[in-house]
Amino acid sequence: MWTPATRVQHTRVSKRYQTDLSDAEWALIATFVPEARTTGRRRQWPMREIVNAIFYVLRGGIAWRLLPKDFPPWQTVYRWFARFRDECLFERINHALVALDRERAGRDASPSGAIIDSQSVKTTESGGPRGYDAGKKIKGRKRHALVDTDGRPLLVEPHTADVQDRDGGGALLQISRGLFPFIEKVWADGGYKASPQALYAEQRFSGHNVNIGVRQRREGTGRGFRG
Repeated sequence: MWTPATRVQHTRVSKRYQTDLSDAEWALIATFVPEARTTGRRRQWPMREIVNAIFYVLRGGIAWRLLPKDFPPWQTVYRWFARFRDECLFERINHALVALDRERAGRDASPSGAIIDSQSVKTTESGGPRGYDAGKKIKGRKRHALVDTDGRPLLVEPHTADVQDRDGGGALLQISRGLFPFIEKVWADGGYKASPQALYAEQRFSGHNVNIGVRQRREGTGRGFRG
């Protein structure tokens, strides 16, 4: 969790760019990065610089062509990003880091309880899949997130904003079973049950052997999880 102590520990003021990996961070990620081949053309750029460039683009939300000149060429960076994306490298890294951090906190590596929620965000006019969320009055995409009870991100699945929570939630749980098979209880807000089609939602969720606990927000309750 972010506290004054952890903010000092993870500060990046001294880095070239604030998205650059520290030595400790790279040591964790390096084990997942493909090793260089012993035959054929040698790699021209260090993989750490490739990953630094990918994080720079993703964190800054910029176009690949706008990478600073001290990074590898954007075509090279994007090619590696596409490979990592297609091979689900980022999901495997996140899965490993979640397990490590849970064990560090004295908990089981795989959670048995989780929280599910969604967030609709606007998109640009550049195209791509998008829809209209009538409840939030937002045209764009929706991020469906599954986190453990301490807030660690277990899985995030994007889709168009017009997909209802009860439908997107079922798909998210189905995907999560391969990564976190021991989840037995999932807490959700009223958006996952407040409709005449609630029975349909219950059937969708029950097919994943997960008990869904729908909680309505109580008056005077602030932000954060309340069990």
